[in-house]
Amino acid sequence: MATENFPPEQESPFLEHLKEVRDRLVRAVISILVIFVALLPFANKLYGILSKPLIDAMPEGANMISWGVIDPFLTPLKMTLVLAIFIGIPILLYHAWAFISPGLYKHEKRLAFPLVLSSTLLFYLGMAFAYFVVFPIIFGFLQNTAPEGVAVMPDINSYLNFVIKIFFAFGIAFEVPIATILVIKTGMTTADSLREKRPYVFVGAFVIGMLLTPPDILSQTLLAIPMWLLFEAGLLFSKYFSAQKPEEELSEEETAKHGGGDTQ
Repeated sequence: MATENFPPEQESPFLEHLKEVRDRLVRAVISILVIFVALLPFANKLYGILSKPLIDAMPEGANMISWGVIDPFLTPLKMTLVLAIFIGIPILLYHAWAFISPGLYKHEKRLAFPLVLSSTLLFYLGMAFAYFVVFPIIFGFLQNTAPEGVAVMPDINSYLNFVIKIFFAFGIAFEVPIATILVIKTGMTTADSLREKRPYVFVGAFVIGMLLTPPDILSQTLLAIPMWLLFEAGLLFSKYFSAQKPEEELSEEETAKHGGGDTQ
């Protein structure tokens, strides 16, 4: 007579977490693909919107060109996929939050959720700033600096690569307030110490602008100045996040958790 194991063998917590990561990754990828398919019929129109700052800066009658044989088809397709990923950032962050939140303390959840939400909004704000403010200035400047007799006709694929790089650079740069708040909240430094390092932060902003933007002083400045101002905003708002140390919050949670069981 065969004997059965009792209690039944259970999967290790590591395998359970691995399966949850896999399931959430699959859901996130499916969500991105759904957004991509929904945007696909409008790919050419969306590329027209994306290229509008450049077209407006070009001389009347000038057009963009395509070097590759299949670039007119692949470039809008590539842009639509990147746009779907950008739009799907809240979905990706939701799955990341749903995975890690059960393992967080209450005070960590109170801190993490508003930071995740604000960092997402700041990333989108950085992209909007690049599109509405930076692009018209940069493209107008580049058109006016072209040598006489040179017709400026950008390639559609090169333009897409350029704007993706700028969008990403400004999206990341606008996360400076979140980074400032986190280093103060975690105790890595203090607001007073960061205020004393303002000159270094100002120079560092220009160095980062030089690394993340094309090699021209205009786009470097247009990235560095907002980064410095956002650093100041992070210092301003950090006082609302550093009023209580994490150890104190953890002690309060443990007291609240076990306090009810002491009295009978």
